[in-house]
Amino acid sequence: MSQLSQRPGQPVVGERHPHESAVEHVTGSALYTDDLDRRLVGVLHAYPVQSTQAHAKILKVGIDGAYRVPGVVRVITASDIPGVNDQGAKHDEPMLPVDKIMFYGQPVVWVLGEDLEAAKAGAAAVEVDYEPLDSLITLQDAIAAQSFHGIQPVIDKGDSQAAIRDAAQVFEGEFEFSGQEHFYLETQNSLAMVDEIGQVMIHSSTQHPTETQDIVSHILGIPAHRVTVQVLRMGGAFGGKEMQSHGYAAVAALGALLTGRPVRVRLDRTVDITMTGKRHGFHASWKIGFDDEGKIVGLDATLTADGGWSLDLSEPVLTRALCHIDNAYWIPNIRVHGRVAKCHKTSQTAFRGFGGPQGMLVMEDILGRVAPQLGMGASELRRRNFYVQGQDTPYYQPVRHPERMEAAWQQLLDGAEIERREAEIARFNGSHEHAKRALALTPVKFGISFNLTAFNQAGALVLVYKDGSVLVNHGGTEMGQGLHTKILQVAATTLGVPLDSVRIAPTRTDKVPNTSATAASSGSDLNGGAVKDACEQIRERLAEVAAVKLGVPAHEIRFSRGTVSSLSGRESIGWNELVHAAYFQRVQLSAAGFYRTEGLHWDLDIMKGEPFKYFAYGAAASEVEVSRFDGSYTLRRVDVVHDVGDSLSPLIDLGQIEGGFVQGTGWLTLEDLRWDASDRPTRGRLATQSASTYKIPSLSEMPEVFNVSLLDKAHEEGAVYGSKAVGEPPLMLSLSVREALRQAIAGFAEPGTSVCLASPATPEAVFWAVQAAREHSALISGRSS
Repeated sequence: MSQLSQRPGQPVVGERHPHESAVEHVTGSALYTDDLDRRLVGVLHAYPVQSTQAHAKILKVGIDGAYRVPGVVRVITASDIPGVNDQGAKHDEPMLPVDKIMFYGQPVVWVLGEDLEAAKAGAAAVEVDYEPLDSLITLQDAIAAQSFHGIQPVIDKGDSQAAIRDAAQVFEGEFEFSGQEHFYLETQNSLAMVDEIGQVMIHSSTQHPTETQDIVSHILGIPAHRVTVQVLRMGGAFGGKEMQSHGYAAVAALGALLTGRPVRVRLDRTVDITMTGKRHGFHASWKIGFDDEGKIVGLDATLTADGGWSLDLSEPVLTRALCHIDNAYWIPNIRVHGRVAKCHKTSQTAFRGFGGPQGMLVMEDILGRVAPQLGMGASELRRRNFYVQGQDTPYYQPVRHPERMEAAWQQLLDGAEIERREAEIARFNGSHEHAKRALALTPVKFGISFNLTAFNQAGALVLVYKDGSVLVNHGGTEMGQGLHTKILQVAATTLGVPLDSVRIAPTRTDKVPNTSATAASSGSDLNGGAVKDACEQIRERLAEVAAVKLGVPAHEIRFSRGTVSSLSGRESIGWNELVHAAYFQRVQLSAAGFYRTEGLHWDLDIMKGEPFKYFAYGAAASEVEVSRFDGSYTLRRVDVVHDVGDSLSPLIDLGQIEGGFVQGTGWLTLEDLRWDASDRPTRGRLATQSASTYKIPSLSEMPEVFNVSLLDKAHEEGAVYGSKAVGEPPLMLSLSVREALRQAIAGFAEPGTSVCLASPATPEAVFWAVQAAREHSALISGRSS
């Protein structure tokens, strides 16, 4: 067992502890970026002037009217930017447009006012003259126009064409599915101020403080050491604050630099939804072949991501989608071509799963559609194609521990009483003409690590004070997912101190530099590893002091729950006493820790390598009931078995599994993004721009029964204390809900009917799928008669 994964006796990791800020969350005392401006005087408020065109030349921007509005202090235009006018990942995204508009709602200028109402009134007084240009709004528009940008990666293994040509059965089809709005509770927020020596301090709701620092630095034209970014906590992010937060921080920082006053940027809900990127919608075309036993022999597919107007993170999102189209299934011969469509819409961005859900959805849609035509149950078809030991992915990475997929599946079958319930469902369907039930099982195999190898690193700074208390600084950000809770448990375990002896400091770029985004489900792996490294350095120094005091070799010193003892346990000293003694011996009581994920290599040009440290596995069973009359449905029961390794914090992990599942269910069944694709003046406008028009899951969509279990005997060698990532993989378990809806719809038709189902599978979409299935059955029955 590796030192990284080995747990000491009586570890704090593995215990069930509530979120470290749970009390503050529910009592309203937790502070967010939006709460900080009241502590300052003279704060200016920023508000954007948004474009009313999807694609246009800017002929004139008249700002004089804004200055006539009482309370308006400054209008920020592109000409005010002292450095590089770019806020994007690929240098194709100006913070403010110079001569061209690229999407409806794009900020043209920002108005700073003494209060928000003055800024809004000033923005309304700005006049912008446009020359409209042709625009591409839908993904189909872009494909037809061959409008693509960025790389076009290809995964190519074996000979897919020959395998499909020689296959016993071949199927082909197309599938287009929607994106998803992040709808974090806290919208984009930044607060910036400049001190007397020109040092810029930014409080930002961002998942990536270092990149916020980098982008603000080059927009202002100053070195990074003059920019400090701090993150207290976020009220949700889900990927929407990995890249998209940086521009708003830069607006606040530029405003502060120009006026000498603190500047606050806080988007209201409608502005946030209409200006920020979404999960990428995709179009897929595919052709697949099976042998006589229902095993996949070859797949040929093209995945087109709806990237929006600039690249943002579309290229790595597309790459991860290609790397996850196999999900949990071995495909010996495969060719998948990827491309990013360029449309005149918001620039789509990271979202929980980062392309993985889109790739998996394509595969699960294929299997759900073809299973009836193969004369096989969908669950059996899925299980029959699981990876086994010795097989590798389409990008040639060996699949470690594939038996865990089988174990999770079997644990689910047993614990959820699948056989008994399927018999009950069959009896119900036989006696109900206008309502049908179904139970679907789907697997998850999700790779953990950033696809860009360089991002798989983290730093930490751990300080032990003379009284024995511990302060931990790390590069990860807390967005409600419980990262800080896990880090507290890692630090307490490594130092051998009680949990209440340790405190987490806000994330700051002047404490831990050059960190990666808290994303890719890697927050605990990376930052936990860095914190563990720093704590081990301190512990080793303290062990030398304890060895002298206890009269034993240093390697026999043990730290546990605030007591430092010899291996025999006969001699001991308290943690606080030891720290006090070490201080007077001039022993360093702080350490900078570092962690890099070993064993990764990836060649993007040929899409080959081992980009992931390990795979997280899971399985879900969802039971639904569908009404024929209106397509409404009820999610009756969900059972989940998920692989989190040896959990660092089981209560946190259970919450992440439940939350991820529900968010995925929202994407697949409720959340329907609609842009105006007409030729009216509002072409390109996002129509679903509020909670009244964009439906996210609520308590009423929660399953009546929701059982979550962690996979037994799942220690992960080579990860911090044997744990596994949990942030993203559970979202894909929700694919079982969509597949259950498909199977319930098929219950209204003749056996063997293949059901095509839109995504999101809203009640309306389900109703039309039921109608189509019934009409197809009637047509078949008419032919046979």
